[in-house]
Amino acid sequence: MTASASPTPSNPLSPLSQDELKAQVGHAALAYVVKGEIVGVGTGSTVNKFIDALATIKDEIRGAVSSSVASTERLRALGIPVFDSNEVEELAVYIDGADEIDHRGFMVKGGGAALTREKIVAAQSRKFICIADASKLVETLGAFPLPVEVIPMAARRVMRQFAALGGIAQVREKDGLPLVTDNGQHIVDVTGLRIAEPLAFESEVSQWPGVVTVGVFAHQKADVCLLGTSAGVKTLKFD
Repeated sequence: MTASASPTPSNPLSPLSQDELKAQVGHAALAYVVKGEIVGVGTGSTVNKFIDALATIKDEIRGAVSSSVASTERLRALGIPVFDSNEVEELAVYIDGADEIDHRGFMVKGGGAALTREKIVAAQSRKFICIADASKLVETLGAFPLPVEVIPMAARRVMRQFAALGGIAQVREKDGLPLVTDNGQHIVDVTGLRIAEPLAFESEVSQWPGVVTVGVFAHQKADVCLLGTSAGVKTLKFD
């Protein structure tokens, strides 16, 4: 991994808020957008800042492929055309956030419940640019609850399998009922895990019957992470 940093803010004595850090990396990600092409766009509060920034150069791109209904609605509201992923053979770049990212570029994603579509668009892209604030950088994945999208009838059995690994799992709820993803499935959130070998872990859990997608992004890891810090945007590049 290599790292570099942009110039420090003009007033280093005034710390940036998390919202300002998100806006900072969202704007910095524009440098990776390929003019004249379709850009892959993720989901979440940091990505919303990127979408707002992308609107300033919308005439320089063909449009976007989005990983969620929420991002699609935001993109279209700002006048950015959105393509179905089946209409596009390959994307030059995918820009998305992360709930956690380690020093190898492996991530935990799915806090916004869009992990399945995020993984699909990531796999369709030649380069993955992660945008995050400094709090998301960790030594070992597992501090953030691991999201796993599951077919509803398998939820309890999947939860028992995580319990056998030492995890504590629960079905994510919204308004007192199980949250339903854009794909019509449920999310199981798992705490108490230490994911030291993300590649092996992702491969194993992905094979469990009823698991649609596990929120470990190791096979679709980040190529670059733009990390928002009080000293400016730090660029991490992964082999």
